[in-house]
Amino acid sequence: MPSAEDTSVHQEPSVVPPTRHDDIAAAGSELIGGPAGRWARFGSGPLTPVRVVALVAIGMFALGMVQKLPCYNWAWFRGTSSQYAHACYSDIPHLFVGRGFADGLVPYVDRLSGDMAYLEYPVLTGLFMQIASWLTLTPSSDPVQQREQMYWMVNAGMLMICAVIIAVCVARTHRRRPWDALLVALAPALALTATINWDLLAVALTAAAMLMWSHGRNLAFGILIGLATAAKLYPVLLLGPLLVLCWRAGKWREYGSALLGAAAAWLAVNLPVMLYAPEGWKKFYTFSQERQIDYGSFWLVITQRTGRPIDVGTVNTASVLLMIVLCAGIAGLALTARHRPRFAQLAFLVVAAFILTNKVYSPQYVLWLIPLAALARPRWRDFLVWQACEVMYFLGIWFYLAYTTSGDKHQGLPQEGYQVAIALHLLGTLYICAVIVRDILMPERDPVRRDGSDDPSGGALDSAPDRTALLQVHPVPARHTAPAVEGPRVEWGTTGRTVSD
Repeated sequence: MPSAEDTSVHQEPSVVPPTRHDDIAAAGSELIGGPAGRWARFGSGPLTPVRVVALVAIGMFALGMVQKLPCYNWAWFRGTSSQYAHACYSDIPHLFVGRGFADGLVPYVDRLSGDMAYLEYPVLTGLFMQIASWLTLTPSSDPVQQREQMYWMVNAGMLMICAVIIAVCVARTHRRRPWDALLVALAPALALTATINWDLLAVALTAAAMLMWSHGRNLAFGILIGLATAAKLYPVLLLGPLLVLCWRAGKWREYGSALLGAAAAWLAVNLPVMLYAPEGWKKFYTFSQERQIDYGSFWLVITQRTGRPIDVGTVNTASVLLMIVLCAGIAGLALTARHRPRFAQLAFLVVAAFILTNKVYSPQYVLWLIPLAALARPRWRDFLVWQACEVMYFLGIWFYLAYTTSGDKHQGLPQEGYQVAIALHLLGTLYICAVIVRDILMPERDPVRRDGSDDPSGGALDSAPDRTALLQVHPVPARHTAPAVEGPRVEWGTTGRTVSD
């Protein structure tokens, strides 16, 4: 039996080549010789799909660093407007000084001067920032600008490792579709936003967790989700769709292991800081609650269009209620769909719902969705439409800030233009959500399931029979002929779903 990365010339490769099933991928492959032919061998030689994906991710990350050169050289240090006009802003060099790392202060323990009393990031992100400051091997006597540059460079190196981990984990999550990880590696928004903040740490841990779940390592998945939640809040949302899917499949033991691992890992990271420095530890949570309506949200559009501010308490309550409603709708979809949705599909929808209803949307938040999008809807056309909207938003927010900080010159994008950029971001995200919902309702349209697969990233859920479903309806036959693929194959028939070899 050939391996997943090798095949004889008389058989279709077990690795799904996107150039044979995706018109955009086929057109793009002309730059490197054209689509894979009938006799193509996959995984032979040193350039396996995973290695190619890793190299491409490094190359795109490096291009993103080059895009930050105007700021690295001078714009970060010459007022506020220049870094926005060049669209190369980053929190990293500014917070090196602003959060006490330049002075050797201990996060969460030492009180800061200024408006922010303590570091406003979760504990694991704070540790990441602290390690980067230890690795910034510049004497304290050096100019502050030089130390900020080195701190950004050290963080960029650490975040590049995270980016490679994300791409490799996505490549290995869907075993027959490693090339889908090129969606991550080549994502323009990843290159542009990777070094704005420290979000890639949580995204890397989440991608690794998805890989663990796909391989049936449920406890490891939970531990990684707990660690990811200790770095950023959004990863905990993945436990919601997993609960619904495990309920429908009757996989309670597997879910219990994941939940136990997540709780234990989160407590292991947070409890020492919580007990030793409670005021500093809770700053992230109080800051999130007290934060006013900020850039990128539809709430900001409402306040700008009406000219009336909205009380932060009202926004918090409304955002939570909207999120609950959307999550209830996603749960209803998962329980009533004719065939159980894939884990990655529901994960994307839940995280997207959080982004859409939140009172702030920083441009780097797109990183949360990129690996989930590659797993949930691996089609280049839809992915590039969404990415184009996100790139327009990336430019829109910086040019709007350039407009508001350039004084009487007003160089940049006025308020109305920025509102259009927000609308593009919202519409692009909603577009991907709509396509994923269509795939759930019509599984024969799902690119991942066209080869007969069920849920390659589902782990214990993959090919598991339904135990509980609100609507006991059999799936419809697929309208596309599945290519010859080795391994277990899902048959879509009128008498239900069967697995054959």
